[in-house]
Amino acid sequence: VANEGGKHWTVNEVRALIRIWSDKNIQQQLEGTVRNKRIFEQVAARLQKFGIDRDWKQCRTKYKNLKHEYKSVKIAQDSGSTSKSMKFFNELDAILGHSTMEHASKSDNDESERPPEWTEAKSEKDSIG
Repeated sequence: VANEGGKHWTVNEVRALIRIWSDKNIQQQLEGTVRNKRIFEQVAARLQKFGIDRDWKQCRTKYKNLKHEYKSVKIAQDSGSTSKSMKFFNELDAILGHSTMEHASKSDNDESERPPEWTEAKSEKDSIG
């Protein structure tokens, strides 16, 4: 997990970040782009309104770390392991639960028709190597 600028995020700060992240408008912007500095500047500005002083880089790093942790917990759960969990999993699942199969088709009713090479675990291995 990357360094977030030295200052640990409090539970309330993470909750506020997730609340902003759960905004459909923010989600759509994040899904549609790789260069997301402007989006995280918006997120940081909104956190400021809650009295939370974070810059866009800290917000982006925390977002990436939460997303990565969520995915690894989700993969563990999907493989039948219950030992792995994380704080805020349910909140993140509400946001990310619908989009964990990024390479798969958008509809959820064709579970059995997906080739095994489309599974999350493979894309995770590919991106690590």
